[in-house]
Amino acid sequence: MLTREELPECPVATTVQLIGNKWKLLIIRNLIYSGDQRFTDFVKTIQGISKKVLTDNLRALESDGLIEREIFAEVPPRVIYSLSRLGESLRPLLNAMHDWGVDYKAAL
Repeated sequence: MLTREELPECPVATTVQLIGNKWKLLIIRNLIYSGDQRFTDFVKTIQGISKKVLTDNLRALESDGLIEREIFAEVPPRVIYSLSRLGESLRPLLNAMHDWGVDYKAAL
């Protein structure tokens, strides 16, 4: 997790730094609208994402405290990703982005 000093001074820039790439937004979207997910669920539902990029983005989101990873002691190990409490606070932002996208498409 970044320290306060490492984050941009502008709050909008901070948000963009944390969730500003399309993959992170789509991972968060999946968790908000579909609930807890396994790695393979993300691969199946996020078109065009490679396993390496998915892994890197999941690690970054976990490091930033937006998602949580639960590992089950099974063979093979089962890993479930979910939104953290902090990640849940992004729900209104994603809902607003969803509504804006619907309105934009309707206006075309």
